Amino acid sequence: MRIEEDIKLGFKDVLIRPKRSTLKSRSQVDLIRNFSFKYSSMIWSGIPIIAANMDTIGTFKMVKSLSDFNILTAVHKYYSLEDWKNFINSSSSHVLNHVIVSIGTANCDFIKIKKIFLLSSEIKYICIDVANGYSEHVVSFLKLIRDSFPDKIICAGNVVTGEMVEELILSGADIVKVGIGPGSVCTTRVKTGVGFPQLSAIIECADAAHGLGGQIISDGGCTVSGDIAKAFGGGADFVMLGGMLSGHKECAGEIVEENSKKYMLFYGMSSISAMQRYTGKIAGYRASEGKTVKIPFRGYVNATIRDILGGLRSSCTYVGAEKLKELTKRTTFIRVTEQENCIFNIFQE
Repeated sequence: MRIEEDIKLGFKDVLIRPKRSTLKSRSQVDLIRNFSFKYSSMIWSGIPIIAANMDTIGTFKMVKSLSDFNILTAVHKYYSLEDWKNFINSSSSHVLNHVIVSIGTANCDFIKIKKIFLLSSEIKYICIDVANGYSEHVVSFLKLIRDSFPDKIICAGNVVTGEMVEELILSGADIVKVGIGPGSVCTTRVKTGVGFPQLSAIIECADAAHGLGGQIISDGGCTVSGDIAKAFGGGADFVMLGGMLSGHKECAGEIVEENSKKYMLFYGMSSISAMQRYTGKIAGYRASEGKTVKIPFRGYVNATIRDILGGLRSSCTYVGAEKLKELTKRTTFIRVTEQENCIFNIFQE
């Protein structure tokens, strides 16, 4: 047993210090980023926000809406091959270019993704969707995927420490997904005692990834657009959103009515709701590590995305970052006091 004495920080523990800016308007801020990758020869250009690969968020409808903003969607792994056929046949090249295919690590997942890529050469991205990226099995599967699809852009995770980021990149990942337990409907930290404050995880993992020519995705913990700015400021290349995109028409959650108001159910992928939906039961050897919540129905996702991007542009103007790429170089974090943190929490609620 050992204890790390240095302080680790989450999004609520800091603010971004404003700096002198020559920008006259938020409209001058360019949110488009261009990435080349360690293994794949492909070049990616777009706004580096990703809809999470949760079954209520990462839907085909979400892909079609977010592709209009040049934003990626990690499509969840529970669609059937027939579902994929119908989606691919009805989608343009532009839409398919914004799809990330999520898979598990079973043999059936490997077979399924080979068939998906036979259906379309337009799809470029693979996400190995596993909560615990520290498993040797995940590393072995990642190597198999890299050998089988040498030119695809491959993402793997989730991890929160630099040494594991390095191992995944050296094993074939172009991008590593960072985050254990910060999600709004994730209870991993409560059930297992395992986790890592998200901002510190981003800072440490980004440093490790960039040193090897890789990138990271900050996955979880963002509840407001300011958190997204902090994630980019801390060094994240991409930010994955779940709860912030929940409750929309493009989502697949069940709609319920209470007191003449509409709500949509949103749950973690290790929750009782998810396990019962896809396996019919909770396996005797595991516990639920997610919860189900009711989100007020918010209509189409377009208005929410515009609000998020507007907040991000505003963050850039406060520090003089004309391009999103410059945000991390111009970010200085200030630790907030406990009293200020409490006031901020009340404001968010």
